[in-house]
Amino acid sequence: MNEALPNFELRLREALAPVEPPADLVERVEGALEAITELAAGELDAWELSAMRDPRNWARPAAALVAGGAAGTALVLLRARRRAQRAQRHGLRAANLERAANLERAAERALKDFAEQTRKQTRKLLDRR
Repeated sequence: MNEALPNFELRLREALAPVEPPADLVERVEGALEAITELAAGELDAWELSAMRDPRNWARPAAALVAGGAAGTALVLLRARRRAQRAQRHGLRAANLERAANLERAAERALKDFAEQTRKQTRKLLDRR
């Protein structure tokens, strides 16, 4: 029984070893998020305001708003994080890193404000019907 325990620990260590993501993962995720954002924008562009009088027509534009907003937000945050990591790797001074962190926080606040304004405008638009 004691002989099986070290073997088990070794196997567990091997199974739980960190795995590096593929090198092109960030580019693939960015491409997917950009595609989702563009599809959502296309869906909203094709949206006819006159057809919105019928609540059955609300699902597609609402889904496009949610998907496009989420994908756009994720894209901005992913790019800001990548810039901060790149700055760290290149050994920029702490002041520059703090500026990058402040910029990231400002971008997050701006995105939250944008999301709130979008919700308000959507409610106004739907209440007008």
